Parts: sequence; C-alpha cells; structure tokens
Amino acid sequence: MLDKLLFKPGHTACAGCGQAIAARLVIEAAGSNTIVANNTGCLEVFSTRYPQTSWAVPWIHSLFENAAAVASGIELALIYLGKKDRINVIAQGGDGGTADIGLQALSGMLERGHDILYVCYDNEAYMNTGIQRSSLTPFYGSTTTSPSGKFSLGNPRLKKPLPEIALAHGIPYVATCSTSFPVDLQRKVKKALSIKGPKYIQIHSPCPLGWRYEPELTYQVGKLGVETGLYPLIEYENGILTGKRQIEPKPVEEYLKLQVRFKHILDNPEAIRCIQEIANNNIKKYDLMLKKEEVGNGKTGEGNCGAKP
Repeated sequence: MLDKLLFKPGHTACAGCGQAIAARLVIEAAGSNTIVANNTGCLEVFSTRYPQTSWAVPWIHSLFENAAAVASGIELALIYLGKKDRINVIAQGGDGGTADIGLQALSGMLERGHDILYVCYDNEAYMNTGIQRSSLTPFYGSTTTSPSGKFSLGNPRLKKPLPEIALAHGIPYVATCSTSFPVDLQRKVKKALSIKGPKYIQIHSPCPLGWRYEPELTYQVGKLGVETGLYPLIEYENGILTGKRQIEPKPVEEYLKLQVRFKHILDNPEAIRCIQEIANNNIKKYDLMLKKEEVGNGKTGEGNCGAKP
C-alpha cells in the first residue's frame, strides 16, 4: 500500500502539520504524471531530508523566491519534448515564498500564460525560519516580528488579497481551499489541472507550532477558519465566481480561542469586533450565508479596523 502513495510517511513534519496533510492531498489528486517545483520552506525541509524524500514524483527544489520561474522552465522543456499534454506541472510554496519574496516570479508565470498550477500552502507566517510575519499573516496575529505587547496587538495589517491579485492577471482558474475540507480540495486540484493555462490555488494550512494550538486540533481549527467566514472557500473560472462554500457563521471567538497567537485579544472586545468585521465582510462579499438570519449585529463595514500605519 505504501508503495502506491505519492507522498510517503516518515517525513519530519510536526505532529498535526496542516501543510503535510495538504501536500499529500494535492499530489494524490494530481497523480503520478506530475512534476513539482518546490521553493525553500517547511515543506521542502521536512519532506526531503537528505538522503531521503517523501515524494514519489519528479520533484525539484528551487530557491525561496522562484518556484514559479523554475516551473515555467519545466513547462517549456516539456513543450519542446512534445510531452506537456501528458504531464502536469505544479509550482508550490508557502505564504512567504508566494505572497512576499516569490510574488514577482508568480506574477510573471501568470502573466506569461504558462500551463502550470501554482499552489500556495498558507500557514500564515514564515514558519520554517522562526514564525516571522508574512503578508498573509492575519490581522492581530502575534508572530516573532509582529509580537503582541504593551504597545501592540500583533500584526497591524490585513491579509494580502492574493487570490484577487491572481484574478487580476486574467487567468482561467483561482480557488481557495482548506486542509479541513479534503474532498473540496482534491476536487479543485483536479479541476484546475483539467484547465489549460495558469491556475492558482491557496490552501489554508493550520500550523500547530506557529499558531500554538494542540496538534490534535488541526482539523477543528481549520474547519472553524472556514465556518466563521475568516477563510472563505471560493472558486473563480475566467474571472467569474462559480463556486463558494456557504456557512451558518460561527462567532470568530470560537476560532481565535483555540490559538495562543490570538490569546492577547480574547479580553479585548474592540479587537474581537474588528476581526468579526473582517469575517462579516467576507460573508457579505461572497454571499456565504447559508441561512438568512443575521450574523452578530448584522452590520458589516463599520468602524476603522483596516491596516494601521
């Protein structure tokens, strides 16, 4: 049975690692006719500790910032060899290597129209190098470079809207997923790979080390991220919203209280209100409400809880 797995056990990921779960779901959905370009980060480190590897497909390690560029070269080589139609190309990286230092290579890949699926494993900080803030770190999340304290409530900026940035390139497919919804995740990967051209998928990948929760709570934490509206599961085809997971929204406190990275705001009603506002705005923007009753006070867009200077 283990011989058939494309992402094998025995790696050195932390117990409860959402990224490890997501990576296995992605490659099993993609199939053995796949080549992966993977930038530096947690996934690269824990899955390819020399002289061993968890990958049973061709896998290439690139620098922190250029998985998309390396994948572009792979795709062009396959076209030259007349093999591209039979082989999937996936570029993948964490949120730091995608939304920050890898954004230029990603944008170039999307703009040039390469037939590649880019997967961002969004664990919301630079986990491999010390839990530093990335541009996908959530509002008020405490990291080692946006620590909470007497004069700070943690990260002062909203998450960079990377799915929207990908959409702005006019690509045919953009989606968000969660480790806690594996059927939805694998369906979207298969759908993306059936479409010609550049595709972008962002996967919410809970991290027990960086988010500081008990490892057995990974599924629950990821599920609450979706069910509160803080991490909408959406799907765009040719710029049109064609899929969304509707929810009966839960209060954001249910998600926040499980993670020590938000412990500092649990007794701060104004901070909680700001995060609830983010969830409410997502619910309104994507029409995520499963039922018609109001969420909280039913108001969205109030206050001034945006990015701070």
